[in-house]
Amino acid sequence: MKGVPGAPCFSTMGKIFIVSLGCDKNRVDAEYMIGMLLAAGHALVEDPAEAEVILVNSCCFIGDAKEESIQTILELAAYKETGACRALILTGCLGQRYQEEVRKELPEVDALVGTNSYDEICRVVEEALSGAHPEVLKALTGLPAVNAPRVNTTGGYYAYLKIAEGCDKHCAYCVIPSIRGAYRSVPMERILEEANALVADGAGELILVAQETTLYGIDLYGERALPRLLDALNEIPELRWIRLMYCYPEEITEELVSAIKRNHKVCHYLDMPIQHVSDAVLKRMGRRTTAKDLRERIAMIRREIPDICLRTTLISGFPGETEEDHQALLDFVRGMGFDRLGAFCYSEEEGTEAANMPDQIPEEEKVRRRDELMALSEEKIFEKNETLIGKTFEVMIEGKLPEEGVYVARTYRDAPEIDGYLFFPYEGELLSGAFVPVTVKETNEYDLIGEMML
Repeated sequence: MKGVPGAPCFSTMGKIFIVSLGCDKNRVDAEYMIGMLLAAGHALVEDPAEAEVILVNSCCFIGDAKEESIQTILELAAYKETGACRALILTGCLGQRYQEEVRKELPEVDALVGTNSYDEICRVVEEALSGAHPEVLKALTGLPAVNAPRVNTTGGYYAYLKIAEGCDKHCAYCVIPSIRGAYRSVPMERILEEANALVADGAGELILVAQETTLYGIDLYGERALPRLLDALNEIPELRWIRLMYCYPEEITEELVSAIKRNHKVCHYLDMPIQHVSDAVLKRMGRRTTAKDLRERIAMIRREIPDICLRTTLISGFPGETEEDHQALLDFVRGMGFDRLGAFCYSEEEGTEAANMPDQIPEEEKVRRRDELMALSEEKIFEKNETLIGKTFEVMIEGKLPEEGVYVARTYRDAPEIDGYLFFPYEGELLSGAFVPVTVKETNEYDLIGEMML
């Protein structure tokens, strides 16, 4: 997300360029900051060379993300010499996790804002423009006090709705609790107010995100309130789709599945990261499921919602993972036939329990195992796509390839930016965000090719 085209400019108090890295939860934080900055009279620009303030909303979940954040900082810092930049501000996870290191190793950074402190962004920008070097790192408790409407940066026709912050799971490989804090649900009334505003602004799809969506409400209401939230969101008149991401398998209850079934706007799509299937590996990971649990949970979901699209993520090469563990994971993927799957090499992160475990796996072995998982997954996904030929879906228009006269769309089976697309030719004019019926005619690996039903 760079610049945010089309954002209104109320004054020239400060020209700001923003780049947000990492996950969609981070994107939402950036959208809150954009809203506050615009409300305060600052202007957003698309060209970093024009910016007086450059803001990097960083990620450091794994090693690659950390490297990308550092490289982005160094690249954009060059505009202090070649552009108008007077201050470079670091927000997000990198500064929260590596405060001392940023101070010592990245003198290019003029101000630092922690993950729970972005509601102070206007003050920080103003102080940085005056030549100060503020650092705001509030305790990881409560939620930032956002005082301006969010600015949706996806194009407007879909939006991410963050329903909670932080995590209590403390998986052995994960740094999130240390940089985002304990699990904190957003009050339901605040979520519904934001959801209605996003829909009124044109969003036809709301994508619910958190470090874990399935525990929503447990801290505020003493119960898993996600089913109740889905019931309420389903009543928003102009909303068409509700999509669930980051649903931990052990928390997917029959009550939640029932809520998905009874609310027609909730897509029959579940993002359910299982990470592994070997009981020994799951135990070392600190996960709260077993292979038996996973099989039973998936069977229940598919029994209740036969057309469910299941997405999962897996970690290859976790410390102590044997070849037998890897083969068990391959067998599980082969048997479960996930509709969507991402596999990632284990990243050794300092400060985590897993980083100190014996039997670390060599990098080349991690890559081999990951590649085998992805090759098998591709084979299964391509086979599943073949079964969709002849079926008609209500799809959301994403855009058009004008030279080919082809529209790009998504079915309920496709989350934006991570899943596939459906392409179909049409000579008329269709607006992005519109919903039209399309029949699948053929497949092209991950993507589908169809024909609009007139």
